[in-house]
Amino acid sequence: MKVMIVQPIHESGIELLKKAGFEIVHASDANPETVAKEIVDVDGVIVRTSPFTAKVIQSAPKLKVIARHGVGLDNVDLEEASKRGIWVVNTPNANAISVAEATIAFILALAKRLKQMDYETRNNNFKIRDLFSTIDLDSKTLGIIGLGRIGTLVAKKCQLAFSMRVLAFDPYVNKEKANEIGVKLVSLESLLKESDFVTIHAPLTNETRNLIGETQLRLMKSTAFIINMARGPLWDENAVLKALNEGWIAGAATDVFVEEPPRSDHPFFNCDKILLTPHNSALTKECVVRMAQDAAQGVIEVLSGKIPTFPTNTDLLKKYGYEVTR
Repeated sequence: MKVMIVQPIHESGIELLKKAGFEIVHASDANPETVAKEIVDVDGVIVRTSPFTAKVIQSAPKLKVIARHGVGLDNVDLEEASKRGIWVVNTPNANAISVAEATIAFILALAKRLKQMDYETRNNNFKIRDLFSTIDLDSKTLGIIGLGRIGTLVAKKCQLAFSMRVLAFDPYVNKEKANEIGVKLVSLESLLKESDFVTIHAPLTNETRNLIGETQLRLMKSTAFIINMARGPLWDENAVLKALNEGWIAGAATDVFVEEPPRSDHPFFNCDKILLTPHNSALTKECVVRMAQDAAQGVIEVLSGKIPTFPTNTDLLKKYGYEVTR
């Protein structure tokens, strides 16, 4: 059987597939048009962030499993895959630590104004120290939007390291779980009003698209910061830029963009109040190994006739009449 790698993954994942006896092919490029042409005789596929559309899926009559190298599934047409009885799996345990650590790095960088302090120090403005513009994290309020694996880790680490009070907005989390973590569940409005730092860790769905816009940003404290670690379309980039330029909030950071890679003239590039990274928070040396191996394991499980450990479309497969029991 043949497995396609759409975008480069760590060699350890490829080695697992080879040891399981599968032939490995690499897409010429990640463009859906190219993948659709080359996937015709493929049984399993590993995809990272490139679009895996209905057209691509329809072009692969032998396809049995789509493994998402990561967690978010907004780039995969789950409905089309499920109609055709194709398992869609992901790697939910692989990247939580890495993204949580990157989130905390952003929180610290914003609180201590590291970007500004570095720039001013290099430009002989040592007196910047006398502005007293940095803040402590101790006892500040952190608001987490999306209390999944990553959000939970951020909450625990910020509580233990900085004694932060943590609020969370997540309609799918019950009070019992929140109490176990030591987090108070609140409405999105209350979270935005009360938090000194807001971090976004929600999946991109029809319900969460543009979750944070001008109305929501105007609720925040003028001293507060907002960080997007999930997906670019979860917030309105123009509204964020307006909030920064007009001083509704003190600063922001993002690892993600609505369009990736962003255009060379993206307006965020000219704004000193926002920290930017190239959607690489999960791409640590350790995490890429975990994601590659977990994605490969998901492919191996399905192509070996097993129910996968980390399925994402079980309910949809049931909806279309497919057997999904162990």
